[in-house]
Amino acid sequence: MALTPEDVVNKRFTIVKFREGYDQDEVDDFLDEITKELRQMALENESLRGKLAASEALESEPVPSMPDFPVAPILAAAVPSAADASNSHSLLELARRLHEEHVREGLTKRDQLIRDGQENAARWVRDAESQARAVIGQLELDRRAIESTIDDLRDFEQDYRFRLRDYIETQLASLVREELIDQDPSQAVALVQEEIDLAARAATENDSDLDNTYSGNEQNELGERS
Repeated sequence: MALTPEDVVNKRFTIVKFREGYDQDEVDDFLDEITKELRQMALENESLRGKLAASEALESEPVPSMPDFPVAPILAAAVPSAADASNSHSLLELARRLHEEHVREGLTKRDQLIRDGQENAARWVRDAESQARAVIGQLELDRRAIESTIDDLRDFEQDYRFRLRDYIETQLASLVREELIDQDPSQAVALVQEEIDLAARAATENDSDLDNTYSGNEQNELGERS
C-alpha cells in the first residue's frame, strides 16, 4: 500500500509511561517535514501528469486536411508540420523522463522514510524493553531487600519476646524465693530442689532425643549404603 501524506499525518504512536523515550515534539516536527515533502512530490507528479496528458492529447488530435495548392507550396508547408510533430514528440519524451525521474525519486524517498521509520521503531522498542528489564530487576532487588528486612525484624521480635519472658520469669522466681525464704526456709529449699530435678529431667530427655536422632541417622546411612 502506497504511503500518502495523510497516512503520515494520521499516524499515532503509543505513548509508553515510566520509561525514557524520544521528544514527542521533535517526532511531530519530523513527521510534519515528511508530510510537506510528500505533498510537494504529489503536486509535482500531478503537474507532470497534466503536462503528459496535454502532450498526449495534442499528439492524438487529427491533422487538418490541407487545401489543394500547387505541389511546390504543399511540400514547403509540410516541413514545419514535421518539425512541430518532432517538437511535440521531444516534449512528450522529456515529460515522460521527468515524470519517471520524479517517480523514482519519490519511491526512493518513500522507501528510505519507511526504512528509517522501521529502524527507529525497532530501536525504540529495544530501548523500552531494556529499560523495562532494568526497572524490573531493580524492583526485584528492592523486594528481596524488603523481605530480608522483614525477616530480620521478625527474628528480632521473637528473640526479644523470649528474652523479655525469661527476664520476667526470672524476676518473679527471685521474688518468690525471697518471699519463701523470709516466710519458710524449708519451702525455699524444696522449691530449689524441684527446679534442680526439672532441669535434670530436661537434660535427660535432651540426651535421649540426641541418642534417638543419632541412631536414626546411622540406620539411614546403613540403609543408603546397602
